Amino acid sequence: MIDAVVAFFILGAGSQLLGAKLSFPDSLYKSLSLFLMVAIGLKGGIALQQHVDPALFSMSLAVIGFGLIIPLIAYPLLRYFGQLDKINAGAVAAHYGSVSVATYAVAVALLEAANIKYEAYFPLFVVLLEMPAIVVGLILAKGSFKIVNAEFIKHELVANQSILLMLGSLIIGFVGGDSVQKLAPFFMQLFSGVLALFLLKMGMVAAEQLSTLKSNSLFLVSFSVLMPLIGGSAGIGLGVLMGLSAGGVALMAVLGASASYIAVPAAMKQSLPEANAGLSITASLGITFPFNVLVGVPFFIALASYIKG
Repeated sequence: MIDAVVAFFILGAGSQLLGAKLSFPDSLYKSLSLFLMVAIGLKGGIALQQHVDPALFSMSLAVIGFGLIIPLIAYPLLRYFGQLDKINAGAVAAHYGSVSVATYAVAVALLEAANIKYEAYFPLFVVLLEMPAIVVGLILAKGSFKIVNAEFIKHELVANQSILLMLGSLIIGFVGGDSVQKLAPFFMQLFSGVLALFLLKMGMVAAEQLSTLKSNSLFLVSFSVLMPLIGGSAGIGLGVLMGLSAGGVALMAVLGASASYIAVPAAMKQSLPEANAGLSITASLGITFPFNVLVGVPFFIALASYIKG
């Protein structure tokens, strides 16, 4: 059976492909996105109050290393098999080294629906994985370390909206104590409903992006399906090495398999304006996101559950 939340993504994509005119204001889409980022951060902070792991620092370093490696795998595939220039290969690689908050939210919803436990500190990993790939992608695109300066770090990393909201919410959830519980009826109990509406819009956007596939479409589709499998498999391995639970291994795979379409595009638009933004968005949002929602996430959850017994 298809999870009801995921079914809204199919509804959105189907409506777009059929030419139905569903009205979905951009302001609502942005509000739902903000809600999900705050809710994920708060949930992680609340859980972290009771489950602080002394090994968290070393795990965080491993996750940052993971975020540095994924774009280094993607770049040569894009450069030599896809015949992309350095600028666009670096930009697309950055998208695939970073993460999709919505894909993570779908994975969390499916794990909780199946009553599969996962580690409380995963929202921290989501935040940490937003940053390294942006830096690596820009270095690969420019062929120089000079682009990573104090101004870039301030505006594209520290002041990045998704990073700031999720990390800030995680800290609030951690230090807020019992007072955070009064936010639970809004941010926790409405999470699945908000995610369903968000996926409805994402289905519409993903189907719209598919219509832009023109030149080099065979490679782009192949890469956008293969790369999540490579990143997800690497995530499975990292999760097992870190000794995570079945849910934790699945989430690490999902983080490795997902591709950013919010934080990285904003950073690339500012720091790499000459890159073809449509190419990156079509790959990450038009192909990889629906593949992960419909196939990748359930597959990695089943694989992690099998591996962990």
